[in-house]
Amino acid sequence: MKRIIVFLIIIICALPFSQNGYSQAWRYYRHEVRLGFGASNFLGELGGANNIGTNRMKDLEFAMTRPAVDVMYAYKINPSFKARTHLLYGRLNGDDALTSERFRNNRNLSFRSPVVELAFMVEYYPLTEKLGHIYALRGVKAKKKLKYLAPYISTGIAGFWFNPRAKYPVDGKYYSLHKLGTEGQGLPGGAPSYKRISLCIPSGIGVNYMMNKYLSIGFEIGGRLTFTDYIDDVSTVYYNNAAIQSARGDVAAYFADPSKQDAQLIADAGGNPTRPGLQRGDKSDNDSYMFAIFRVNYRFLKGRFVLPKF
Repeated sequence: MKRIIVFLIIIICALPFSQNGYSQAWRYYRHEVRLGFGASNFLGELGGANNIGTNRMKDLEFAMTRPAVDVMYAYKINPSFKARTHLLYGRLNGDDALTSERFRNNRNLSFRSPVVELAFMVEYYPLTEKLGHIYALRGVKAKKKLKYLAPYISTGIAGFWFNPRAKYPVDGKYYSLHKLGTEGQGLPGGAPSYKRISLCIPSGIGVNYMMNKYLSIGFEIGGRLTFTDYIDDVSTVYYNNAAIQSARGDVAAYFADPSKQDAQLIADAGGNPTRPGLQRGDKSDNDSYMFAIFRVNYRFLKGRFVLPKF
């Protein structure tokens, strides 16, 4: 009887330590590296659905999906939050030839651009993961407690670089559109020049599946609200094409207005919709882009996590 009482006292005294050891287990797995592969897509004026272009999901053109890759470091702040930084590379494409909306199809603009993004974000886990043993008694098999699915939401701030280019049909080469000033940049009355480095607000939802304490796989889909409308080199109005040709040459003039000059559309519109001063893009609606990424995640054990033994 005396032994039983002593055993019960030991168990009662051990509970706070075992629970604290369990509740603090996350501190030993704070550092995590991730490698991801997936897809990127552009949302803006060019291409997209068969209606007026937007930067929303309804304008997503799956044919323009391109590969993406990222590397990431994450740090667990507490059981519910992780801070992370990542370097992401993807490609963004748009092509008016893919839409049947008459004005966009006749406009006939296209582009492709790399995008390199450096982001600082926070992940929130509404369901905190559980790791390790609840208790460990000599001669008793310890029970493991592990939540395999860990959904989260993320947001933060990011900077990114882009460089829109397009193919010139005469020689088949790709030219940097930023240098050509397709909306009259650098010419009297033309649009202001734009920078190829900008900020965006990234956000996403994702889930991690725990393989064990160290290894997990994850999937995340996220969008980027940017502060530029020139990822596709299109934003304001048509500039005088003859002036562009005189100042910049035939290549610049072509990319400024490669329209199909649809006679029926011109007749229905009461004039050429690509003449100087008419809408080429929509400067009131900044471009955006999105990613869908599969990741492999590895957490590093800090020190050695030892639970009470008796």
